Amino acid sequence: MKKIALVAATLLIFAGCYNDKYDKLYPTPITNTNTCDTNVTISYANDISPIIVANCYNPSAGNCHNAVGSSVSQYNYEIFSVIQGNALNGFLLTDITWNPMRGHHDMPLNGTQLSSCDINKIARWITEGAPNN
Repeated sequence: MKKIALVAATLLIFAGCYNDKYDKLYPTPITNTNTCDTNVTISYANDISPIIVANCYNPSAGNCHNAVGSSVSQYNYEIFSVIQGNALNGFLLTDITWNPMRGHHDMPLNGTQLSSCDINKIARWITEGAPNN
């Protein structure tokens, strides 16, 4: 009888230790917080401008659509009406989707294509009329 009680007590002690490591055995799942929601109104100031600045007219990155580079590129994207015009006439989307349309260049020039999320945000913004919001 003492052996059974000793075995039972030992099992209870080890069972209690099992739950001490519950968080290690069953960690909280990591959720992807990097989502790309384009089903909302896209803001030029919050969503589009940072993409344009980083990829189109950032002098330190060698981008050419700024006041200095516009003598070559013909487009100064530091001026909203210029980027809006190219958005509404289709040039911007054609360039960033690397569409092999005649007379267009893959943008950013000599760089990597924008992420699909950034392209989708720009496309949604254009669909919404390319507002200055």
